Amino acid sequence: MLELNFSLVKNYLRLSADISLESERIYAVVGPSGAGKSTFLNILSGFTEISNGSIVWNRREISGLPPSKRNISILFQDNNLFPHLTVWRNLALAVTQRPKISNDDRSQLRSAMSEVGILGLENRKPSQLSGGQQSRAALARVLLQKNTILLLDEPFAALGPSLKDQMLELIKKIAKNRKLLVLMVTHDPADAKKIASHTIVVKENTVHVPMDTKEALEPTKGPLADYLGNN
Repeated sequence: MLELNFSLVKNYLRLSADISLESERIYAVVGPSGAGKSTFLNILSGFTEISNGSIVWNRREISGLPPSKRNISILFQDNNLFPHLTVWRNLALAVTQRPKISNDDRSQLRSAMSEVGILGLENRKPSQLSGGQQSRAALARVLLQKNTILLLDEPFAALGPSLKDQMLELIKKIAKNRKLLVLMVTHDPADAKKIASHTIVVKENTVHVPMDTKEALEPTKGPLADYLGNN
């Protein structure tokens, strides 16, 4: 259980939440541009400090912890792969800072690459990969961190429909196998419906209580009707 009861008031940033999220569930995070969706993920991951309140994961207060200690991984749209490093070295950074990789680390890297479907591409650099392969490599790197909360900040928005669907299906499979709590920011209602049973609406400086995804994204009567009607 992830329990959130916080407020953020800092310069131009305003956001508050009083919600609880179930473990081992995928949530879509949807709302108008500028509503605070990315700020919400940054708060959870520890890159933005809250003004007051708490973030509690499995009865443990984590809001005072640095990002590396929160049991949370985040995947961004730009993938954050180092262009001068091979896929292998990019992934190795998730398990060791040493130039020499242990046999155990090698096994972990191969397992993660196999899980996301890029085994055999370890010697390529990011520029030699397709967009879908880059997304899979970035996903493998965050999975190697072995955290149980995964945040997705529109990482597949630049992919074509077919590749994006493949990545969403992969996320669903991995989330189930690894028993992850996943929060995925998206501007596409179709993506939310494909992957998330529940949707968190972010609007008017508030992270609202999760709703059934179909209800949340109902285009005429849902809480985002004005936003969805402009798409």
